[in-house]
Amino acid sequence: MREALSQAARAGTAGEVPVGACVVRDDVLVSVGANAMRTECDAMQHAELRALREAVRVLGSDRLAGCTLYVTLEPCAMCAGAIVLARVERVVFAAWDPKAGMAGSVGDVLRHPKLNHRPEVAGGVLAEEAGGLLRTFFAARRREPGAAASVDPVTESA
Repeated sequence: MREALSQAARAGTAGEVPVGACVVRDDVLVSVGANAMRTECDAMQHAELRALREAVRVLGSDRLAGCTLYVTLEPCAMCAGAIVLARVERVVFAAWDPKAGMAGSVGDVLRHPKLNHRPEVAGGVLAEEAGGLLRTFFAARRREPGAAASVDPVTESA
């Protein structure tokens, strides 16, 4: 999770929502990812998807069996779907996302009983650190003159 937090800080420095992720297999770091939606002008450039894409490339398989995904914010529906389809074995996330989280907050795609793959899920790991990055980022955005209101996923406030 510390590497995911490092990726999140890097994203925040680049003006992105500070979310980071990494994929680990057999205690070896396989890939990392940081949000790049604004940088890439692409709403699908979430940290999780970036880390999953790189892990698939590095491991040479579309299945990430035996892998753990660490991410600093509870995955959204898009990322949760990709996690299930990639057959990630375990997901560990830091901060809960009461507005879009799909690992128990809004819904639970990751453990939906009708899906044929359900990863093990652990939430709240280093949540204060990840939440602090998000709160600081959104507080700064709210102070910017002329900035559009952004909702902080951790506190649900604009």
